Amino acid sequence: MSFFTTSDGKRLHYTDTGSGRPLLCLAGLTRNGLDFSFVAPHLSDLRLITLDSRGRGQSDNDPDYMNYNVIREGRDAIELLDHLGIDKVTILGTSRGGLLAMALAASHPERLTGVILNDIGPVVGAQGIARIMDYVGKLPRARTLDQAATDMQAALEPEFPGVPIEVWRRQAGYQYAETGDGLALRYDGNLHKALLEQAATGATPDMWMFFEALAKLPLAVIRGANSDILCHDTLTEMQRRHPGLIAAEVPDRGHPPFLDEPEALDAIRALLEQTA
Repeated sequence: MSFFTTSDGKRLHYTDTGSGRPLLCLAGLTRNGLDFSFVAPHLSDLRLITLDSRGRGQSDNDPDYMNYNVIREGRDAIELLDHLGIDKVTILGTSRGGLLAMALAASHPERLTGVILNDIGPVVGAQGIARIMDYVGKLPRARTLDQAATDMQAALEPEFPGVPIEVWRRQAGYQYAETGDGLALRYDGNLHKALLEQAATGATPDMWMFFEALAKLPLAVIRGANSDILCHDTLTEMQRRHPGLIAAEVPDRGHPPFLDEPEALDAIRALLEQTA
């Protein structure tokens, strides 16, 4: 296991495997680097780097939960690149990780060679926001990972039809840890407080401003056809503002696609060709 220490003293977990061009993978709000396990076998020719953002996975929680924001988490990503001695990188950002990528395009454009956004844009769908606020910080009703997988499959069948139980079992293990008292979250439950207070104080930045910073970078956007986070109209507007954008829609997927789908892999490869 690999760790580094941030400028404010947090010990963050990362993985660094393979060789070739570096691809930095940033996970969603409550997720961690394990989420990229589905796509990793398809990217074996790259140097694949994943980061557990502060408060997620094996990284330290932050007692000041207001540091769970895209500016501080983006700085953590830059400090990881500095730690690894990497000057420039392409970012694959899922959901919250894509917001970090947009923020970094505004603050550190010289460090980026390209960006792949997985089911995220400058506008987050209202239905998706409500769903997120309903589950963040709450323990699942399931007591075991097998039960959690069954619950996931049943709840998400409308957005992810036909996904086998084995896939949901893997995903459950990435999101929860089995303990003697049931399942534990693999993230700091105070993320919920951070979201509430940031919304109440207007601390959420204008993501369209950050998106505009991507104008000079190669960009690919992957959307789950059933997503309630990245709406079709938002993707259309992103394409209008960034004419060179590579867009892919993954059928039978909600938020977010696993990234091992053919449409997602084609978009990733197309973007990587542009940055070669």
